[in-house]
Amino acid sequence: MKSNEFMLVWSTCPDRPTADLLARHLVEQRLAACVTVLPAAASTYRWRAAVETADEFVLMIKTRQALWVEVEAAVQALHPYEVPELIAVPLAAGSGPYLDWLEESTE
Repeated sequence: MKSNEFMLVWSTCPDRPTADLLARHLVEQRLAACVTVLPAAASTYRWRAAVETADEFVLMIKTRQALWVEVEAAVQALHPYEVPELIAVPLAAGSGPYLDWLEESTE
């Protein structure tokens, strides 16, 4: 597989239990090879005409581009936010062994 067949999906969660739930579900369902949870993100954003701030946990979801629809549906179904952050960027490059592992873990 080529690196451009993979992507990094970014999402945020309001708390650690939600982040852990999403991470575990995505990996167990083989929708992601790995989900890294980063704590202590401080987000400032506009929501319903007001500027809000929130402490959040960041999810870095490593997956294949072919799984985008399923990843999006899983996050939407399990996430407590009305409009969860869910963005993806294609991988420009990656080590061969890592990409092989990513592919094997999401089949």
